[in-house]
Amino acid sequence: MKQISTFGSSSYRISDLQLLRNADDDTTVAAILAPCPIMQLDAGEAVTESNRARLYILLRGALSVASDTRTGMADGTVSKILPGESVGEQSVLDEATNLSSITALEDSELLVVEADLVWQLIDESNGLARNLLRLLSFRIRAANAQLRRRQKLGEFYRQLSMIDGLTGLYNRAWLNDLLPTMVATAHASAAPLALIMIDLDHFKQFNDTHGHLAGDEALRVAAQVLSGALRPTDFAVRYGGEEMMVLLPDTSDKVAASVAERLCERMRQAQVFSDGRQALPHITASFGVAVLRPRQSEQDLIAAADAALYRAKEAGRNQVAAEVVAAPALPD
Repeated sequence: MKQISTFGSSSYRISDLQLLRNADDDTTVAAILAPCPIMQLDAGEAVTESNRARLYILLRGALSVASDTRTGMADGTVSKILPGESVGEQSVLDEATNLSSITALEDSELLVVEADLVWQLIDESNGLARNLLRLLSFRIRAANAQLRRRQKLGEFYRQLSMIDGLTGLYNRAWLNDLLPTMVATAHASAAPLALIMIDLDHFKQFNDTHGHLAGDEALRVAAQVLSGALRPTDFAVRYGGEEMMVLLPDTSDKVAASVAERLCERMRQAQVFSDGRQALPHITASFGVAVLRPRQSEQDLIAAADAALYRAKEAGRNQVAAEVVAAPALPD
C-alpha cells in the first residue's frame, strides 16, 4: 500500500463520499480532509494496520472486508465495499484498532482519515453525524437479521441432529433432551403421560434370513406404522436398534393400552416387500405400556414400560402387556 496523493490534490469530491453527502459546510469539510492521504492498493493486497483507529473510505475499486473473530464478537462475515463506502467507523468510535481484514479485490484507491480528524468532522458537520448514525443503524439491523437467520439455521440443524436418519423418527438425543421436560410438565399439571416400548420380534432372525437391507426396510416400515397411527401431539422415537418408543401426553393407561393394541395389529398387517416375485415377509412387534406415576422419574417410567415389554415377549411376543401396578395396602 503506497500513498499516491492527498484528498486536497485529487479530483475526488465530497459528494463522492457517502458519509459526507449533504454535509453542512463542504468548504470546511474539504479543508479538514485535504491533507488526508490517498493510498493505492493493488489487487489482492491487504491493508496493513497500524495501532491507531482509522476510517477508510474507498474512492475507486472494490474491497473485501472480513470481520475479526479474535474478539469472540464477530463471526468472520465477509462484506464487499464499493466506491464511496467506508470501513472502520466502529473502531474510531471505540477508539480501538480496526481488527477487520481488508483486502483489495481489484486495483483500488483508499482515503485514510485518522480518528482525531473524524471527530473533528463530526463536530463541524451535523450532516456527517446523521449519515454516520444512519450507517451504524443499518449495519446493526443487518447484523440482527443475519443473527436471526443463523439462529433459525442453527435450530434447523439442531432439530435435524435429533432425527434418526434411517427411520425419520426422533432419536435418543431428542428423547434425552425432551423426556425430562415432558415428565416435569406432567407432574406439575397432574396430567397423565403414557409410554409404549416396542421391540420388533425376532429381528436378528429377520436380518439373517432376508439380509440387512431388508432389515433396514423393515425398520422404516415399522416407523411408518407408528407415525401413521399417532395423533399430532404424540411422539415416536427410535430408542436403539430394533427398539422404538411412543410417547402419549395426556393419555390414560386404558387409552394407551388401546393405542398399543391398534399399533400391534397394524404392525401385523404391514409388509416389508412389495415385489410380487418374492415372498412378502411380515413383521410383528411386542409392546409394553406404562403410565407416569406420582414422583416417578423418566428413567423409572422407561424401566416400567421395558418391564411390561419383557412380559409381552415372555408371553409369546406379537402382543401388548401393560405395567403391573401394585394395589395399595389395605388398612389394618
